[in-house]
Amino acid sequence: MKKRWRFLEADENKAAALQNELQISPVICKMLVSRGIESYQQARDFFRPELEHLHDPWLMKDMAKAVERIISAFSRKEKILILGDYDVDGTTAVAILLQFLYGMYDQEKLDFYIPHRYKEGYGISKTGIDFAIRNSFSLIISVDCGIKSVDLVSYAQQAGIDFIICDHHLPDKVLPPASAILNPKQADCNYPFKDLCGCGVAFKLMTALVERMGKDKNILFHYLDLVATAIAADIVSMTGENRILTYHGLIKINSSPCEGIKALIQLSGLQKVLQITNVVFAIAPRINAAGRMDDARKAVQMFIERDFTKALALAEMLHSDNSARKAEDLRITQEALAIISGDDVLISRKSTVVFRPHWHKGVVGIVASRLIEKYYRPTIVLTQSGELVAGSARSVHGFNLYEAIHACGDHLLAYGGHFAAAGMTLLPEQVEAFISKFEEVVASTILPELLIPEIVIDAEVILKDLTPSFYKIICQMEPFGPLNLRPVFIAKNVTDTGWSKIVKDDHIKFSIRQDDKVFGGIGFNLADKFSLLQDKKPIDIVFTLDENEWKNEKHLQLKVIDFQPTEQ
Repeated sequence: MKKRWRFLEADENKAAALQNELQISPVICKMLVSRGIESYQQARDFFRPELEHLHDPWLMKDMAKAVERIISAFSRKEKILILGDYDVDGTTAVAILLQFLYGMYDQEKLDFYIPHRYKEGYGISKTGIDFAIRNSFSLIISVDCGIKSVDLVSYAQQAGIDFIICDHHLPDKVLPPASAILNPKQADCNYPFKDLCGCGVAFKLMTALVERMGKDKNILFHYLDLVATAIAADIVSMTGENRILTYHGLIKINSSPCEGIKALIQLSGLQKVLQITNVVFAIAPRINAAGRMDDARKAVQMFIERDFTKALALAEMLHSDNSARKAEDLRITQEALAIISGDDVLISRKSTVVFRPHWHKGVVGIVASRLIEKYYRPTIVLTQSGELVAGSARSVHGFNLYEAIHACGDHLLAYGGHFAAAGMTLLPEQVEAFISKFEEVVASTILPELLIPEIVIDAEVILKDLTPSFYKIICQMEPFGPLNLRPVFIAKNVTDTGWSKIVKDDHIKFSIRQDDKVFGGIGFNLADKFSLLQDKKPIDIVFTLDENEWKNEKHLQLKVIDFQPTEQ
């Protein structure tokens, strides 16, 4: 698939001034400036994130109300229910808040509730509130959900149950009648950092409770492994407080993780020091699989389990769920690709919408992402859910998917989501009309360039400057994530040494030269471009810098993303 290259810009004067202060590579200074780091102090805070730089939790709107309502519940011996979503963010948030309250309050008066994805749907459910009513809970603390649940919170209120909502999703104009709402995205919330995940908001509540009750704040750091896991999995920005929490959470993951994380690491076969990519691609999918394939309660049970053998047994259930998820994912993806490839009309469209009633609802979002890898355009995968059709949608970079779906609202029963991802339900008889309308909306609004995958390039480099010390500084820019992505470089006018070759049918093992410097590398799924190397003409190569270990020896290598002939 052809890709378009976009070069990041940075103020040259600011980059030069920063280089003068830091005395490090001007290439790295340029990248720092493009990421908003322009002074020695900002660079120091970036490279050495400190927990002391976390914001005062009391700056968050309603924090005092939330804390006092919980203190009141303690004094009146009330039963408290922690209710959270079934994904990584929700289950980790439930686990940290529940364990934290175990240390503050009578465990017999605490419990948690995770809605079943297929029986109840996302977030707060009537079934969950009825559970609270039957079991005499008088306070529900929702985490990673609740901000849009006006009617359900009202229903709980009528039954004598108060709500504290900890959420990070965008609020509507009308808010639920909760005792307190903790959400930095509220328009009148003065909290400085707006991009916390749900687990991050729960952590701020815990921070305020520690201060209010005069406890040792060091007990909070016990939970940073789960907070970092939530941040990584929820794809929130890796800046500000998220970067600080993840930086220290990774230290906790690698030194003394909770028994559940330890069990997941063992089952995933990871033996080296874990980076954020390991959490995203090895740990998080196993946690998410519980809610996708079965019941996510066992994820929380695993996180709060203190006995490793019992935690491992629960982790094995998640591991099994993930294996089933991967099998379903592969099967449905293959079926969906076959549907598209066998239809010239579908191939020529600006959008992809595919529907089969037997597809597993828990993986259709993943399948939508897989289809975008092949056909780069806004994509929806639909399946049957009871009497209704339900689907998940994924967008391409720069296209507002939510607005496109909103324009098709006449054909839908319900929908929700954001710029890049969404979900919807509709009647079976509306499927064809919805598919036509969605294609019409996308075709008339999407810019042609948005249908070509974009590679954002941080800086041009010369191969001889890619030294171990340069790589060491790149590593210190971790953890990587949105708004702090792993740096992507371009080296121009390089040539093949004659030793490059195709490996395992689809990949290229590179050996390239620039002046007198030879570098090796690997390019996954680039074999169809191998002829460009065989031409022996100069090429421009786009890559990230990586380290390869072979027989206990480490050396730098290029992880090639794309390449094309050098313009003469």
